[in-house]
Amino acid sequence: MPMKSPEISVEKIFSAACELPYCKIDREEFLTKQLKNKVRPAQLADALENGTINAKIPINILDDISKGSISLETSKVTLIATAAGIPGGLAMIGTIPTDLMQFYAHVFRIAQKLAYIYGSKELELSDGTQNVLMLYLGTMFGVGVANAALAKLAVANAAKIGTRVAAKPLTKYAIYNITKNILKWIGIKLTKDTFGKAITKAVPVVGGVISGGLSIATYLPMAKKLHKELSKYAAMSPEELVAASAAADIIIANFTDVTEQTLAEEN
Repeated sequence: MPMKSPEISVEKIFSAACELPYCKIDREEFLTKQLKNKVRPAQLADALENGTINAKIPINILDDISKGSISLETSKVTLIATAAGIPGGLAMIGTIPTDLMQFYAHVFRIAQKLAYIYGSKELELSDGTQNVLMLYLGTMFGVGVANAALAKLAVANAAKIGTRVAAKPLTKYAIYNITKNILKWIGIKLTKDTFGKAITKAVPVVGGVISGGLSIATYLPMAKKLHKELSKYAAMSPEELVAASAAADIIIANFTDVTEQTLAEEN
């Protein structure tokens, strides 16, 4: 009888990742560094106060910054994977594999960076399992309803240019419900026996240690998925955003709980 992979508590992994000191991105510091030599001082000040979309930063500048950020964070993840593959390199913190925790810290780092690049206000990491950051993570994992939620966030981020009145806001309950199911979806995904297929040099979790770390083969596609969606919404006109938001309302309204069967159908 094949050995069943033990259950992974994604909530504990994500909370531990968010608590690492380098996980949090300082929005003002990051945007200032990225934009100070690319836009006028007044436009930079507007971006810091109201977001890059409201400040009308050209999409080509935002996309260039995004690609550079993805490249930098991917190189850091590659170092984690290399260190994890060295005997005595990375082990465990409590019951959580260190490489897994660090991998998700960098997932959250790039999620924050991309969110800020494309207009988001400050994201809080005080609760690593039940906040807007999980919506970005859901998009990185290919959860369809998370993409719909991003459309709603894009409308909120572009409020200054006339999209707020025509579109319904994303409620706290909707965020909670989607977040809860994203966690469930990822938990199912990570505990399936096929887990190792998605990660270069990785094996199913046996004895609490992931051999070889998590590498570029997993991280880069996740970052690119999020970049693609955020860039798409950032490039939309106010009218296009309102239409995308209306379509998202239908998806979110029809959203039901994630189950093993849902995951099987998506795969």
